[in-house]
Amino acid sequence: MGKHSSGKGGGSKSGGGQRMSPAAASRVQSTGAKNPGSRTAETGFASRAQSAAAKSGGRQQGGR
Repeated sequence: MGKHSSGKGGGSKSGGGQRMSPAAASRVQSTGAKNPGSRTAETGFASRAQSAAAKSGGRQQGGR
């Protein structure tokens, strides 16, 4: 079938990449609140985003 996965989404769950900033988590939460039927709201991603932002301490990627 080729190299592409056929699963839903297409996002990576490896945990690598950019850290969640408090501002980004706020945007995610706001979007979920405005669209309660959206996938973001239904999957609970907003609460996970807030948790990730808290764990990162609000630091931006690349900061030392």
